[in-house]
Amino acid sequence: MTEEALIQGLKEGDENAFRYLVDNYQDKIFNTALGIVQNAEDAEDVAQDVFIKVYKSIHSFKGDSKLATWMYRIATTRSLDLLRSRKSKKRFGLMQRLFGDGNEQLFEIPDFHHPGIALDQKENAAKLFKAIAQLPENQKTAFTLHKLEDLSYQEVSDAMETSVSAVESLLHRAKQNLRKILEKDEEGQK
Repeated sequence: MTEEALIQGLKEGDENAFRYLVDNYQDKIFNTALGIVQNAEDAEDVAQDVFIKVYKSIHSFKGDSKLATWMYRIATTRSLDLLRSRKSKKRFGLMQRLFGDGNEQLFEIPDFHHPGIALDQKENAAKLFKAIAQLPENQKTAFTLHKLEDLSYQEVSDAMETSVSAVESLLHRAKQNLRKILEKDEEGQK
């Protein structure tokens, strides 16, 4: 099905078009969300939100970009909103622990495994994803879209609504920061 036919079918409320959309994009959208939120349940929720948003908002899709780019933008925005919400709750929890009687650990990244990583590489992948989680949001998003979802610089810039040179800069800084984080982690294990 061509993109034009898919969009037209979605605008007409065609169930087959929506089924085609979900079948062809659900793994990509899920993996994008998973790369950002690093929790399978949250990534499923984000992916579901993306498809609901597409279904409800397809009439507002202007066609300035590919449908997939629009969906990646929605997935990225929803994922980052979820992370911001978590950080806000953590800040509130920290305040409660500072002034209350709780003594649980502030933040621990759960064991994380991306479905695209081979079993023998899971330990290194877990370290990488823990490091990715420490990146600033914009670097994490650019890195996830480019390195994990294999989007081009142009597609990443479209999804993030920024320039290609800004994406190149974000990726460069993300790589530098990841290197520092991983080296620090390696030194800490010696």
